[in-house]
Amino acid sequence: MNILIAGNMGYVGPVVASHLRAALPEARLIGCDTGYFAHCLTGATRLPESVLDAQLFADIRELPDSALQGIDAVVLLAAISNDPMGARFEGVTDEINHRACCDLAGRALRAGASRVVFASSCSMYGFAEGGARRENDALNPLTAYSRSKVAAEQMLSALDPDKAVITSLRFATACGMSDRLRLDLVLNDFVACALATREITVLSDGTPWRPLIEVRDMARAIEWALQRDPAEAGRYLAVNVGAARWNHQVKDLADAVAASVPGTQVSINRDAPPDRRSYRVDFSLYEKVAPKHQPLIELDQAIGDLLSGLKRSGFHDPAFRNSQYMRLKVLEAHMAANRLDERLCWRNTGPTESGKPHDLQ
Repeated sequence: MNILIAGNMGYVGPVVASHLRAALPEARLIGCDTGYFAHCLTGATRLPESVLDAQLFADIRELPDSALQGIDAVVLLAAISNDPMGARFEGVTDEINHRACCDLAGRALRAGASRVVFASSCSMYGFAEGGARRENDALNPLTAYSRSKVAAEQMLSALDPDKAVITSLRFATACGMSDRLRLDLVLNDFVACALATREITVLSDGTPWRPLIEVRDMARAIEWALQRDPAEAGRYLAVNVGAARWNHQVKDLADAVAASVPGTQVSINRDAPPDRRSYRVDFSLYEKVAPKHQPLIELDQAIGDLLSGLKRSGFHDPAFRNSQYMRLKVLEAHMAANRLDERLCWRNTGPTESGKPHDLQ
């Protein structure tokens, strides 16, 4: 199987590449990324992309059809990947997360691919009272990021291929260690705060619910989607990916981190206005259709691995929210240096060798 991983040089991509290399040793793995965050390595002892067979440096909005020849499956990780970036680059978020991803999926299928795996998001449930949300419940996307995921799912479901299998994995909020760590995610942020300052400040009143999933379990889900039997759940499937035990209130996440770092204090803003993003998620469909690929990582293990990874990388920056650990800060730095324009396109650059990948082996 020839697998194209679009957006492989972000936070999740290195973990996915490493897992697929181990789980599918006969597969040919090809990365495709524009490289916004390629330099944002976190204590890596080798370049994460060295496990791939080839790496293509290209914007998926400009990827030539020639790059899709011989591809059997496409994993769509490419995205403007959180709410702050979505608010700053709303039009680009829709352009990349929705239109470019779906265009790439359609072109890949026409070129002969038979599998598409889309990294969607449970954030599309938005503010949801009254119990855990199932896949057929009403959606309430509150941000540009979540709206882009809803729009992409709608377009992917309408492709209606005769032979292809398309899976939208509605991931819970990501957490855990990576060779390109992000600290603009709730659990990762709390761990960094505890390590750097021994103080966790919860900006809300702590009551909002968040479902989480560790990045290694995200990779396991992608492995499953690349091989799932369409007879069991249909050729197109949108499924919540996570586990019921990973539905947590924000205050409980802060307390769990504080318990792992002696001397850490938790400060909660009990006078804060209600956080509109609060939702619990039902993962029973994923448990039914993917029994051998259920999440394995527990909360305390995720926290411990983050602490170990940050210590190993020499992390001790109390001002990390102004660093490359925050993806919006990286994009802003590129723009300030005139490397990126307002559409987040590289200035005076283009796909290498007309979009041909560089062989790594």
